[in-house]
Amino acid sequence: MEAIRQIVTVKNHQINITLPIDFIADEVEVIILPTEKKEIIIPEWQINEVRERTSEYLKDPSTAQDFFEAMKEIEDEL
Repeated sequence: MEAIRQIVTVKNHQINITLPIDFIADEVEVIILPTEKKEIIIPEWQINEVRERTSEYLKDPSTAQDFFEAMKEIEDEL
């Protein structure tokens, strides 16, 4: 089953959905939910941490740790 998720704008209590050419179906199920507009607040300490890590990486990319190595270290600590 192929699912398509879109955020569309409601105008005059109507919506218009254009399906991809390769979407083939004689009948579809439509579920309409209002979107929630939540303001995402990122703590200042987290922004600073990302900036610091990015700066260190750009100075010396060899300091980057392999994803799987990092996951293994985390698992070993649990």
